[in-house]
Amino acid sequence: MRPLSYARAFDVRSAVETVAAHENSAFLAGGTTQVDLVRLGVHGPDLLVDINALPLADIEEQPGGGLRLGALARMTDVARHPLVAERYVATSQALLLGASEQLRNMASMGGNLCQRTRCTYFRDNLSPCNKREPGSGCSALEGLHRGHAILGTSEHCIATHPSDVAVSLVAFDAVVHTTGPDGSRAIPIDEFYLEPGDQPHVEHPLAHGELIEAIDLPALPIARNSVYLKFRDRESYEFALVSVAAALEVEDGIVRDVRLALGGVATRPWRARRAEEVLLGAPATREKFVEAATAELSGADVRRDNAFKAELARRAVVRGLTTLIEGEVR
Repeated sequence: MRPLSYARAFDVRSAVETVAAHENSAFLAGGTTQVDLVRLGVHGPDLLVDINALPLADIEEQPGGGLRLGALARMTDVARHPLVAERYVATSQALLLGASEQLRNMASMGGNLCQRTRCTYFRDNLSPCNKREPGSGCSALEGLHRGHAILGTSEHCIATHPSDVAVSLVAFDAVVHTTGPDGSRAIPIDEFYLEPGDQPHVEHPLAHGELIEAIDLPALPIARNSVYLKFRDRESYEFALVSVAAALEVEDGIVRDVRLALGGVATRPWRARRAEEVLLGAPATREKFVEAATAELSGADVRRDNAFKAELARRAVVRGLTTLIEGEVR
C-alpha cells in the first residue's frame, strides 16, 4: 500500500497547471492502462488528476473534409461514428479490433496513443528493463521475445508499441494537438512516437504536464479505400503479432497513391515508406506488392523467437493490398 492523491480538473488550464506543478503526477482519463500500471507498481504517481470533465470528447468535421477527434472521445464512439467509418475505414476497423467492448467503452483516444508497451519484462516490475528503469538492461534481448519488435529496435530495447489505432493514424498523417506549460503545439503523429535509441524510457516528445487535446485526421480521399488487418494468437482480445493499415488508389492498373503502416513489429507504429516508394507509379499486381513488402522488411532485426514476424508481415502487407484491389474490382 502507498499513498495516492486524487484531484479532478474542470478546465484544460487547471489540469495542465496541476500536473505541471507536481513532479510525480499524471493525467487520468479512461484509466484502462494507467490504473493497471499503478496496481503493478510499474508507474507510481503521487497524484492522479482526473480530466474526464474536460470538454474534449467531441468528434467534429473540419473545413475541407477532415475530422478532429477529441482526446477524451471514447474508442467505441470514434469507431462507430458515421464520418469515421465512411472516410477513414482503417481507423474504424483498428479501433474495433483494439480491445474488448468494455475497454473500448472506457478508453480514450488520447490515452490510447500514450499507452505503454505490453512487454512482460516492463510490467513484471522485477526484471531489468530500460523503459522502466533506465540503464538497468533489456531482459527481452536474450529472454522471451516472440512478440517483440523487429523494426526500429536498438541494443537497449526491442519492445513493441501496442496501439492498433495509432497504426492507422500514422498511415493517414494525423496531427496531435497539445496544450502544456509552454503553450499549445501541433505534432505530426510520425514525430509523436520516438524510437528507443539509447533512451527507451522517452517514448514521445510530450513535456511533463502537456495534455493531448485532439487528434486531427486530414482530408484524405484515399482513406475511404483502406483496410486494417490484425494477425494475433487468438481472435478475441489479443495484441497484434503483426497488423497492417493499407490504403490504395489505382488508376488504369497503376498505383497513383498508397499508404502503408505496420503494427506489432516495431518499437513504434511503423510507416512503411520503403514499400510505398516501390509501389508509387508501379503496376498494382501481387508481384509488385511482394516486392514492396520485401523491401520494407529487408532491414528487420530478427531474433531467435521472433524471426517469423518478417514473413508474417510481408504476407500481411500483400494481403492488405490485395484485399483493396479485389474490393475495387467488386
